[in-house]
Amino acid sequence: MNQSQTVILTSPNHAPSKAYETALAQFDRAASRLGLDDSLQQFLRYPKREYTFNFPVKMDNGDVRMFTGYRVHHNIVLGPSKGGIRYAPHVSLDEVRALAMWMTWKCALVGLPYGGAKGGVIVDPRDLSLTENERLTRRFTSEMVSIISPYGDIPAPDMGTNSQTMAWMMDTYSMTVGYSVPAVVTGKPLNIGGSEGREEATGRGVIIIMEEALRREGIFDNQNTRLIVQGFGNVGSHAALYAQQLGYKVVGISDISGGVYNPEGLDIQKLFEYTRQKRRPMPTLKDYANEHNDVDFVTNQELLELECDVLIPAALEDQLTEENAHKIKAKLIVEGANGPTTPEADEIFQERGITVVPDILANAGGVTVSYFEWVQDLQMFSWDVEEVFRQLRRILLKAYDNVAEFAEKHDVTMRTAAQMYAINRVAQATMTRGIYP
Repeated sequence: MNQSQTVILTSPNHAPSKAYETALAQFDRAASRLGLDDSLQQFLRYPKREYTFNFPVKMDNGDVRMFTGYRVHHNIVLGPSKGGIRYAPHVSLDEVRALAMWMTWKCALVGLPYGGAKGGVIVDPRDLSLTENERLTRRFTSEMVSIISPYGDIPAPDMGTNSQTMAWMMDTYSMTVGYSVPAVVTGKPLNIGGSEGREEATGRGVIIIMEEALRREGIFDNQNTRLIVQGFGNVGSHAALYAQQLGYKVVGISDISGGVYNPEGLDIQKLFEYTRQKRRPMPTLKDYANEHNDVDFVTNQELLELECDVLIPAALEDQLTEENAHKIKAKLIVEGANGPTTPEADEIFQERGITVVPDILANAGGVTVSYFEWVQDLQMFSWDVEEVFRQLRRILLKAYDNVAEFAEKHDVTMRTAAQMYAINRVAQATMTRGIYP
């Protein structure tokens, strides 16, 4: 570093996340219903490993900024740890702990040979140029080279990251070890070992689960079923696109700038193309509302409380709380995001008779197709998109059956049933393996 360069420190600037409190409260509720031994509960409660990285990145203007990143391995009893990498200003160690724990239960629930992990960097990627984003990603990856591997810990995209991020991560790891290792990450572009269907997998899975929930509720009229989707990132956008393709009426959707609403239905494809224009700053739904008169602009909070049949929170944690749970008008909530509903809101929804399909079931499509990608990379053999979607549907509907059966058998909510099923699977595997040494 030469003397003309300036070092700028980047530190967290956000309210503490309640996600970890929520994850632990959910775990305690489910584990107590299972009657697990106290020592086993303690083992499952704690993350196995936690890493904090502080690393420098040279910016385009020559300054050097220090960034903080995290990687947490929650549990590896069932296999290598698996979980996304998040770039966001609100990332914290507690948030990553929660997301890693939910990944453990999610993988166990759908029968994947993985444990849970998660990672993140405190940064707003919208503030970075493409080259700054690449340098940050490569430096963060270099910090993690000793803890990620195709058989140890396999990252994937999450909020603020995408297939290009995974390409940089894969290349950095491969250059370090001296040979190409496609299976070290999932969610990559197709031309370097990615899987057909991976980009839309999480959103598509949300709608597969939603349709099964509607079927069990006796609702079959897709053309008159109104959906509201909070979030227009990878999950929310592909959920909305697939729902509209199937004939559902998406009446509201939002991104970080706010939401757009039309009771007659939105043109999701048009909104998708508008917000994906290659210009800086990236256009938002608020920009669309300012330029077009076919939608009404609403805040994210207002969007959640609008009239609809199905609400899909697909943005951040802690969106449905005791403050707004009484105002939610949806008959069915399908969680596209991780941890969008607090325990207090869960109790209110149960009292009101609103079915909540939990995150570890509803948004498991992404990690399921990540598993397919990993298997294809290890075998050097690719599947076509029809096979990917066929297997995705099979796995998700089997998981739904298991959760519904557990809920009926134990007289609990879908969330507690899903957690009980997943925790029990990890607990049984732990007891079979024993405690080393």
